[in-house]
Amino acid sequence: MTRVLVTGTAGFIGFHLSRLLLSEGFQISGYDGMTDYYDVTLKQRRHATLLQNPGFRRTEAMLEDRKSLETAVADFAPDVIVHLAAQAGVRYSLENPRAYIDSNIVGTLNVMEAARAVGVRHLLMASTSSVYGANEEMPFDERQKADTQLTIYAATKKANESMGHAWAHVYGVPVTMFRFFTVYGPWGRPDMALFKFTKGILEGTPIDIYNRGEMWRDFTYVEDLVRGIRGLIDAVPGGSDTAVAGDSLSPAAPFRVVNIGNSEKVRLLDFVEAIEQELGRKAIRNYMPMQTGDVPATWADASLLERLTGYRPQTPVREGVARFVRWYRDYYHV
Repeated sequence: MTRVLVTGTAGFIGFHLSRLLLSEGFQISGYDGMTDYYDVTLKQRRHATLLQNPGFRRTEAMLEDRKSLETAVADFAPDVIVHLAAQAGVRYSLENPRAYIDSNIVGTLNVMEAARAVGVRHLLMASTSSVYGANEEMPFDERQKADTQLTIYAATKKANESMGHAWAHVYGVPVTMFRFFTVYGPWGRPDMALFKFTKGILEGTPIDIYNRGEMWRDFTYVEDLVRGIRGLIDAVPGGSDTAVAGDSLSPAAPFRVVNIGNSEKVRLLDFVEAIEQELGRKAIRNYMPMQTGDVPATWADASLLERLTGYRPQTPVREGVARFVRWYRDYYHV
């Protein structure tokens, strides 16, 4: 399987995955809507970097544009589709829920239909740790029930999982859903905590710290994440002969869900202190109450990923933060 269509290649994770796959000799067709949810220049520079490799091509159009998507998929005839494009952001879903329905529901349906039309051998789609919602038993395990989502964003991603299972059952298309846990690293999104905290500390402006910093997150370095996705490309779900111990493989379809996380919960205040240490400056801290839709903790059990791929994310938070800060200083010349 050497031809991979990736949606969201101008996005944070799609960029890193495409770069990894290109380095291994894959042919990549990117598909991205270049929306202005955040700085489009950053997206353009990601695509410009990928276009330096002759194995990369791209289409710039929205997921909701069914004809453009179908044409891009049919013309490339991929072996695999990795669907990463989405309207992201937990908090923004409270302000503009319709954007999540249009992109994450309608757009994902279009991707699944296009995948079926060309007969891909494996369809992989991004979910999120947010689908665990109000679950309190940790670490989160793929076999736990996930029925208590707290935001529209999380609800659309859980809907994608259900859609993927139905698609796998009805049409026999192997589907893997992967649940991300608080991804961070170079080329990250400006609306995410590490980016905002670094910017605020360098500029000497206050940073908002919710729940007074008494929250825990399973921070996952982006290069670890995409290595996990790379491994899952080859772990095609099928019959019972493809199952491993503790598998989430469906008994009714070639479908499974896999966590990709660092398997270590880190207190938010410790995360802030790691950034301060790397920058050599103290933050002006603005302590805030818990925001609607937030959860006090996330923590992944990533043992299924390791059993399927032989790989487990392992970059320590301080090392990952240091890499991001070096990228940020170089990119913004600060």
